Amino acid sequence: MIVRIMGEGQVRVEDAHLAELNRLDDELLAEMESGDEDGFRRTLTALLDAVRRLGTPLPDDALEPSDLILPSPDATLEEVRELLTDDGLIPG
Repeated sequence: MIVRIMGEGQVRVEDAHLAELNRLDDELLAEMESGDEDGFRRTLTALLDAVRRLGTPLPDDALEPSDLILPSPDATLEEVRELLTDDGLIPG
């Protein structure tokens, strides 16, 4: 799966890591629904860090279609709400 982190680039993440990413996505969704700004910021950071840790960055000149687009680390709760699908950021 190719993941784009807005403002950073693309990362290839193996499907075997989807369970961990989905868990963080579920937490992020719950924090957004409850309006928990601190929890949202903490979990967004953890989700982006997990993608970076588990994935392999693509070269800057690579232009692959992204399967998933994640917000930038400084995105607001409201900006991320606009990106959500019915399944959250990461389709399950």
